Amino acid sequence: MSALAASTTFPSVPPFPTRGDAHWETQNRTVWNEQEHASEERELVYEISWIEELGIWRRFLRSNRKVQS
Repeated sequence: MSALAASTTFPSVPPFPTRGDAHWETQNRTVWNEQEHASEERELVYEISWIEELGIWRRFLRSNRKVQS
C-alpha cells in the first residue's frame, strides 16, 4: 500500500459579514413566577437585528430582570 500525496486547493472562506441594522427594545410585562406562585412585573430587553442571509429579523432576549417598585 502506498500513500498518495495530493495538493488540494481549498476555496477561500469569506469573512463574517458586517453587522447589519440592530437595535434594542425594552418591554415591561407581567409574568407568572412559578417559584413564588405570584405574578410580577419584569423588564425584558431584546436585541433586534436583521439577518441578510435569511432575509428576516432576529429577536433575541438579552436581559430579564424584576422591576423594583
